Amino acid sequence: MKTIWCNGTFDVLHPGHIELFKVAKSLGDKLVVAIDSDEKIKKDKGADRPINSLESRKAILEAIKYIDIVIVFNTAKELAGLIALYTPDIIVLGDDWREKEVIGADIAKEVRFLPRVGEYASSDIISKIKSKA
Repeated sequence: MKTIWCNGTFDVLHPGHIELFKVAKSLGDKLVVAIDSDEKIKKDKGADRPINSLESRKAILEAIKYIDIVIVFNTAKELAGLIALYTPDIIVLGDDWREKEVIGADIAKEVRFLPRVGEYASSDIISKIKSKA
């Protein structure tokens, strides 16, 4: 069985995320998606994030047909431990991670970066909503 791994905040979902999951699932048999805890997102992105609670984000991701397992992590160390536990064949990330440290790259057999679909970005969507409020 070929396991594929994605991780991220997935706070405000958009078509780019769905395409990421769709492509990732096409690469293997099981797609595991790990999501940052609310506390980790606040620490990394600021006090006004996440927009959607962990429970909401997890429920939405679990309803997506491409995703087999959704798990939560609180720290980079915990993320590394989960990747070691699941030993994915491929880690799939958006192209914006190409020049950054990829946790688990030393564990997975391969890391693939997918190009951005359209101009979608959660941060841009959040900014647009705030500007209209």
